[in-house]
Amino acid sequence: MSGFGPEHLPYGIFRRAGEESRVGIRFGDGVLDLAALARDGLLDEDPALFAQPSLNAFMAARPEVWRRVREALQALTAGPDAELAAVPLDEAELLLPFEVGDYVDFFSSLEHASNAGRMFRPDADPLPPNWRHLPIGYHGRSGTVVVSGTPIRRPHGQRRDPGDPRPIYGPSTRLDIELELGFVVGVPSAHGEPVPVDGALDHLFGVVLLNDWSARDLQAWESRPLGPFLAKSFATSISAWVTPLDAIVGRRVPAAAQEPEPLPYLREDPWALDLDLEVALNGATIARTNARHLYWSAAQQLAHMTVNGASLRVGDLYGSGTISGPDREQRGSLLELSWNGAEPIALPDGSTRTFLEDGDEVVLRGRAGEAIALGEVRGRIEPAG
Repeated sequence: MSGFGPEHLPYGIFRRAGEESRVGIRFGDGVLDLAALARDGLLDEDPALFAQPSLNAFMAARPEVWRRVREALQALTAGPDAELAAVPLDEAELLLPFEVGDYVDFFSSLEHASNAGRMFRPDADPLPPNWRHLPIGYHGRSGTVVVSGTPIRRPHGQRRDPGDPRPIYGPSTRLDIELELGFVVGVPSAHGEPVPVDGALDHLFGVVLLNDWSARDLQAWESRPLGPFLAKSFATSISAWVTPLDAIVGRRVPAAAQEPEPLPYLREDPWALDLDLEVALNGATIARTNARHLYWSAAQQLAHMTVNGASLRVGDLYGSGTISGPDREQRGSLLELSWNGAEPIALPDGSTRTFLEDGDEVVLRGRAGEAIALGEVRGRIEPAG
């Protein structure tokens, strides 16, 4: 099943030519139509729940429904005599799987944060003074979250190169990627009521791979004092398939102690997800890392995001931040892999890259052991308009 068997069963939205979009699950090399399964009496749910252009209605049905549907699907797909009519992948157009409410992106990999600090603040502590005390994040633009396969147009903006007296306007010349996990909220929270860290995972529906495309030259000029803006808001790509949290929760592993100990609202036994991740550029794998390198957990991120009383909505999405490990080949961005352009990346065809060129294609992949392959995230760079 190549990572898409009964242990996985990720959800997505698809349509065939001339038909309405609806909820499906990836099973093997095809898509199972959940609305059709429900109409045939194979799922004890209203078919209208799945005859939808997004997963939001299903997610809003709450965890007991998610688990009931997952158990029924596993029973249908696990047996050796399972004969379910699947739509071939080449006949299915895969769409953005859910309507994104709010989008937040974090900065939670110790190695990524340290690498950035060493590049840009070589004579100072590489970590900002608040980094070990709270999950740093910024609010992104939910309207530019796109599904895997959507072309990415090189963005315009202001930049000021070293030595230039004034900024200039034009296409970004230092376009980058960020390898991340995205966490999808399925259970909302009330405005004014923080979500405790020990209950945070109860609000999550699932996980996607996420590419936080980044224009580093725009970012360097605009980020002070309020952080990223145009450098990030032009596009964020996510996979077409949402892996249910229940499929990977068993991949939780202990993590290193957090020093200093977090404040009480963030305090928990340190943990991370053991998920193997990789970045491919023009068909060549240029980085391999693991989500266990994240310092702040998904639960701590969500608890911090709501501690001021900010509410959660169905379809909210938050990114882990770039995931990098201690070795060079484990770095989750071109910024780090090329050390801000000083160490070009060699590709098998003899070319090199520091940042992305027009026509380049980036693919993010992930696995949770042999049984689960996360939906890939693919994007090709188009010239600036």
